[in-house]
Amino acid sequence: MRFINFCVTAFVLLTTLSAHALTVDEARAIAIGDSEDRIAALNKAVIDADDKTAAFIQALSDDTVKVSADKVFVIRDDKAFDPVSGIELKLPDDADDVVNNNLMRGALDAAQSALKLTSKDDAVRAEAAAALFKEPDESRLPLVEKALAAETNTGIKAKLELVRDASMLTSADKTRRLAAAKALGQNKNPDTKLLLNQRLADETEADVKAAIQASIASIDGALVWGDRINAIFSGISLGSVLLLAALGLAITYGLMGVINMAHGELMMIGAYATYVMQGLFQRYLPESAFGLYLVAAIPVSFLASALVGAVLERGVIRFLYGRPLETLLATWGISLMLQQLVRSFFGAQNVGVENPNWMSGGFAMLSNVTLPWNRICIIVFAGLVLLAMGWLIARTRLGLFVRGVTQNRPIASCMGVNTARIDTYAFALGSGIAGLAGCALSQIGNVGPDLGQNYIVDSFMVVVMGGVGQLAGTVYAAMGLGILNKFIEGWAGAVLAKIAVLVFIIIFIQKRPQGIFAVKGRSAEA
Repeated sequence: MRFINFCVTAFVLLTTLSAHALTVDEARAIAIGDSEDRIAALNKAVIDADDKTAAFIQALSDDTVKVSADKVFVIRDDKAFDPVSGIELKLPDDADDVVNNNLMRGALDAAQSALKLTSKDDAVRAEAAAALFKEPDESRLPLVEKALAAETNTGIKAKLELVRDASMLTSADKTRRLAAAKALGQNKNPDTKLLLNQRLADETEADVKAAIQASIASIDGALVWGDRINAIFSGISLGSVLLLAALGLAITYGLMGVINMAHGELMMIGAYATYVMQGLFQRYLPESAFGLYLVAAIPVSFLASALVGAVLERGVIRFLYGRPLETLLATWGISLMLQQLVRSFFGAQNVGVENPNWMSGGFAMLSNVTLPWNRICIIVFAGLVLLAMGWLIARTRLGLFVRGVTQNRPIASCMGVNTARIDTYAFALGSGIAGLAGCALSQIGNVGPDLGQNYIVDSFMVVVMGGVGQLAGTVYAAMGLGILNKFIEGWAGAVLAKIAVLVFIIIFIQKRPQGIFAVKGRSAEA
């Protein structure tokens, strides 16, 4: 153990002693001249840079370097200093700022990343290796080899090997380029494919070009499954959003027959209720409790939208049953009023709702597949809401009354059911589920007065296509439309995908007006 410690200490001392001090000629070469010459001098200096070299590179990145004739000055606190000795100097009146174009700035960023390869922090070294991979340069190979020899972390070592291969891909030596092209083909990563494609455009040697093309084909074969998984997951994610948006409408429109054009605004109310809960947690509770605001927002968003829905049903809709056109116009007017009310309280601009820490980031499956946690949580949430709604409608006394009233109101009334109260309960339930949809949508997009307008048409399409009054049909329609839309989007673009889905729905409804699942029984014959 002592021998190992001695070796490590000796290595550190040798590395420190081998650091090359910045010279006047190096500072001048890095700061003055053409960009290509400056970059060459910069890459040479980075190989065995000392602290003064690192400070000078940082000053160049910060645009605090000036030149006059052949002298270089670093500006700190409105004073000029020599970058080599650190002595304060008088800044000449004719001193000009050093101008760094985009090419030079990229080289400076890469140089700073290269200097971080010696950091003791694994995360810093990993980040530096990733940055160097995107800006490969053969002149940095000695530095990369030096970092590889000292690296003990297996994951970072693999990244540095990729940096080495990427740097060799730009080599003037054909043998090195050929070996690098074959080695990079083993890394099934979109960034590697991009790097190979960039080199392919400049490569002149036929055998190297063939090796690059073979590596690209190998990477494409591995990435295709990742693209399919991404498309399926995106489709399920979109389907879960459509399902949440349409579940409430499946009750108000599917079961009760009310064309509620204010359904989107009920979703908006749920989203703003989530925003309010976020503000309350930020203001009155400790920072450690912030992640729980979303849990508290779920019942609040449901109750807020359910209350508005109950007031809406008792105040307006109960007088319009059996009059669909008047209901449509009345609820459309109410939707405009609710939008303006929200603008009056919260302003016309969108408001930000943050994801809790446990919903940030994603789950990496493959090199080109990362499933965001917020989307995964929404899919799970949509499933739980669906199960709860199915249980409520099929297994509870309230669900029995709702089904009885919607199927045969006169008989239900004769059996002693208070149909007016059940109408209010059912409409409030559908509105509350819309509020839950708004709570979920706040985690994947902006919250604003127009939030509901983006989903109202899609919600009606899902309910109609699934079959009016059929929860199972709503699920099939939402998931089917979501997955279909994402697959077409990957092939033809978002606009054409939307048009294709609309055309599909039109043709489907013409061929099967009752939807995927037709209503069976006496209510279908009435």
